[in-house]
Amino acid sequence: MKNVVKAALTVSFLVAASSSVNAQTADPAHLSLAAGYKATFTCSAYFNAGRSVEEINGDELNRIYPGYRDALASLPDAVINEKKKTVSVQYTDDFPPRISAWRPYLGCAQLPTGATSKAIKKLPSARVKQKRDLSRPLPEALSEDAGFGAAIDKAFDRATYGEATDTTAVLIVRNGAIIAEQYREGFDQETPQRTWSVAKSIAATVIGAAVHDGVIDIDDEAGLAAWSAPGDPRGDITVANLLNMSSGLDSGPAGNRTDDVYLGGGRVVDHAITRRLIATPDTRWTYANNDTLIAMRALREKMDDDKNYLAFPFERVLHPLGMNHTFLETDWNGDFIMSSQVWTTVRDLARLGLLYLGDGVWEGARIIPEGWAAFVASPAKNQPPLQRADGSLIGGYGAQFWLFDERHGLPAGTYAALGNRGQHLVIIPSRNMLIIRRGFDDNGGARFDIVAFARDVLAALPQ
Repeated sequence: MKNVVKAALTVSFLVAASSSVNAQTADPAHLSLAAGYKATFTCSAYFNAGRSVEEINGDELNRIYPGYRDALASLPDAVINEKKKTVSVQYTDDFPPRISAWRPYLGCAQLPTGATSKAIKKLPSARVKQKRDLSRPLPEALSEDAGFGAAIDKAFDRATYGEATDTTAVLIVRNGAIIAEQYREGFDQETPQRTWSVAKSIAATVIGAAVHDGVIDIDDEAGLAAWSAPGDPRGDITVANLLNMSSGLDSGPAGNRTDDVYLGGGRVVDHAITRRLIATPDTRWTYANNDTLIAMRALREKMDDDKNYLAFPFERVLHPLGMNHTFLETDWNGDFIMSSQVWTTVRDLARLGLLYLGDGVWEGARIIPEGWAAFVASPAKNQPPLQRADGSLIGGYGAQFWLFDERHGLPAGTYAALGNRGQHLVIIPSRNMLIIRRGFDDNGGARFDIVAFARDVLAALPQ
């Protein structure tokens, strides 16, 4: 393959637009975000997941946030550099392109807007001593009359559990063994996808490991240097407040949109920890990517050793579990973007779920503290509303996990990691089960009904 591959990634269902940079009339700030979207998603899908340009065109860059569709379609071809493992997207004649660069373990990081490829050598890297162990597959049940084949088939029909949904994988684990596994064409057990907000639950697990090691205490103040000035009320925010989404910080009108960090090459320290306080900590629940980003930043400052910090999630959590196809991406300043930018497989997510079903013990070794599973699955003091405007039910919230029970038609104690575009890991302790679904649902509002799917799967199984 040529070192430099020019790849046309125009989204197929959008109206074709001129690729000439001179023809751009859109706001350059918006175009830079769209170019960042194209560069970073292409980089991660290409180098983390080994997906082809055609596959990226049909999935990662298809049916994205509506506000970016026209701008993305107007951009020129992305340039993939195989040798340097970079992707660049030009969006204006008189400014450097948006660039995303891949690194082992840490996946792709965006350079800041205006930076040239010379800045790539300054990106952080992870030096992981504990190498991947590829010799431990998950056990599969030798025989079990599952009885839920119809439900799994319907999960892939793009209609039964939600219009405009697109399932790529389903995996069901019972009593520690895989009892069902199915993939859409182009995916298999070693194909990672972006987790979106399922990453938050992985972040909570990393923090749990740090709690077990005595590095951090969730009842302590986050202790950020930026909040240490005398009289700064943000100094009262605890790590638990952040995990419970009750920091009291302003996160904008939509707490799930942190586009400057996700798409704009912005740093966590410039866009997350700088938010002002608008409510007393631990008095109200507000979904906020920033709370997760800040919790991980607090761990970094507590560790005060960037080399160990970047290796810690891999050496203490991912590799001991055998999560060998998982990439934890960072900003260019070395802060993990573990509110969303993690790439992993369904089987790796199953390993995470099994850790929680085992109360934090994996193959005889304790990874997270005893009782940590109960902590993340316990209702936080402050809770989201019970239902949406359309009357559909909303789950409760614990610590970076969503909570479900009989109100939703699921067994009491069910909890889940949920992410955009239909990423789901459902943990059902009372049935010793995991239900995992991945997808590329339309980002214009499609929602795969994971609760209904889980109910159907459970109904088909004997108690």
